Amino acid sequence: MRAFIDLQKKLFPDVLEIMQRRYQLLYHIQIMQPVGRRALAENVQLAERTVRSEIDFLNKQGAVEITSRGMHLTYEGQNILEQLAEFIKEVTGIKVLEQQLKDKLNLDYVVVVPGDSDELSWVKHEMGKACVRYLKDHISSDQAIAITGGTTMAAVAEMMNPLQHAENCLFVPARGGLGERVENQANTICAEMAKKARGDYRLLYVPDPLSEESYQTIIEEPSIKEVLDIIRRAEIVIHGIGEALTMAERRKTSSQQLEVIKANEAVGEAFGYYFNTAGDVVHKVRTVGLQLEDLKHSKHVIAVAGGKSKARAIASYFKPGQSNVLITDEGAAQELIKGFSL
Repeated sequence: MRAFIDLQKKLFPDVLEIMQRRYQLLYHIQIMQPVGRRALAENVQLAERTVRSEIDFLNKQGAVEITSRGMHLTYEGQNILEQLAEFIKEVTGIKVLEQQLKDKLNLDYVVVVPGDSDELSWVKHEMGKACVRYLKDHISSDQAIAITGGTTMAAVAEMMNPLQHAENCLFVPARGGLGERVENQANTICAEMAKKARGDYRLLYVPDPLSEESYQTIIEEPSIKEVLDIIRRAEIVIHGIGEALTMAERRKTSSQQLEVIKANEAVGEAFGYYFNTAGDVVHKVRTVGLQLEDLKHSKHVIAVAGGKSKARAIASYFKPGQSNVLITDEGAAQELIKGFSL
């Protein structure tokens, strides 16, 4: 396909430009529908006159329907969008980014979605959709799926839909709650995913982090031990990656521990472990739930994280090679590749 695209660029550059523009319009209509022309023009950064002309064409082709509430994709438009996706990835260079990250981070699978979630909130939902697609392709019946918390995981839950070919799947939170907003806690996200996927779920009612004394007491509770056993043998783990200082603040870390995190130059965090740029664990929070050593028992460990600002955190987590799948966005991917080039 690459050779064919290079030939098109030489002989029919206008055709590729038009295809990309129309794909971009269909893509944004799908995300924002129902949407008006003005709002669409602002988001795709095109003149309203250009958008009006292109929408008229797409409407005549049956790809877009225009109503009093705004524009939305038709079934035909959705098909066009799906069939063009891989081709556009090649044209825009996203396919190259995916392969570069796969090679540099030594991963089994990488998905890069367009945009930067630092700047555009809908990009997180696109990462969520990509995660759900991966899950559908790899999940089997009777498997356990462990989920962490956070806004990116909440976006994955929002995009979840029935896992039709995977019966009796069990969703479990990968760890206790951070005391943050309830919609971003692992328990809430776990229950939401299970409901939308038509699976079952178990919850873990413990705070995160814990003192050593509290930890030893809680893990001996029969109900907690039962859920922990399911979590540790989960075949699939879906998790986010956080910036070290941001996560320390969310955990209401003591000033003493915060100084340790800063002194050791931690940049990334996952599962309560803090990593420096070399990928070394420089601090560990006592949490009830998945530990890094438990990940080796899982078939699919899916990290979902994006945004240019998270590139260093993502790189630090993958240095030790904990997960085998990364779903990210263009902002983070480009920054990661730039970092490897330095």
